[in-house]
Amino acid sequence: MKKFFTDFHFITLLVFLVLGNYSGFGQVNDEMKMEEKVASPAQFSLGADLVSRYIWRGRDYGNSPAIQPNVAFSVAGFKIGAWGSYGFVSNTVQINDSTTVNAGNYAETDWNLSYSYKGFTVMLSDYFFPNPLSPNENVNYFDYNNKTTGHSYELSLAYTGPDKFPLQLYAGTIIYGADKDKDSTGVFGAGDNNNYSTYFEAAYQFNIKTIGVKPFIGGIPFGSSWYGPSAGIINLGVTVSKSIQLSKDYSIPLFTSVVTNPQAQSIFFVFGLSL
Repeated sequence: MKKFFTDFHFITLLVFLVLGNYSGFGQVNDEMKMEEKVASPAQFSLGADLVSRYIWRGRDYGNSPAIQPNVAFSVAGFKIGAWGSYGFVSNTVQINDSTTVNAGNYAETDWNLSYSYKGFTVMLSDYFFPNPLSPNENVNYFDYNNKTTGHSYELSLAYTGPDKFPLQLYAGTIIYGADKDKDSTGVFGAGDNNNYSTYFEAAYQFNIKTIGVKPFIGGIPFGSSWYGPSAGIINLGVTVSKSIQLSKDYSIPLFTSVVTNPQAQSIFFVFGLSL
């Protein structure tokens, strides 16, 4: 298994280097969005989002504005992509009523490999979270041992409906890495076995004149250190988007999201733009 994940990263880098000579560059949105994008002929795409908060599946990562670059290579339905996030200010974590600690600037580096066909996309994603205070301390990038790795691999299936009924469905399960079950005291993430944390989401994309509107709902079937202590709805809200035309050939997409997490009793109001 360790050799498989090592080979996965090597092949990913090799394809970027070898096939890059035959491709042009363009813009791309956040790689975690479920919209199907099948590129033909082969091409590279790149971009970056600036967000007021990094909210993913109903949780705040970093409590800070963040920059989120992305790059991808796609051909004949296949896509290899990289995505990252880096918080602008350090994050503090409350340990108890009287103690808080500096957790540093939140950072994340992800890879994904996907194939899309007739509205369906199968994807293998690698989520990696370096130590924000000391990137190589206890979180080594090339450590793929299931018990000690900082990587988490998710296998997912997404569906995007036709323009007449633009329903979006997503299901993903962490199949390997830093996603453990409960220990003897009942704490998720501290056990020895894989937890197979699973997330489901449904969304519906439509337009009102030049404004894009996407309500969404996401939930989990059982508890997880990734999402929440028990089954329930963890990601409920709406995203509203609009492109601002700056010139004949260039526009900036803007978006605002209201996101609630009913299980955690939290709410977020996020603004972002894509470059």
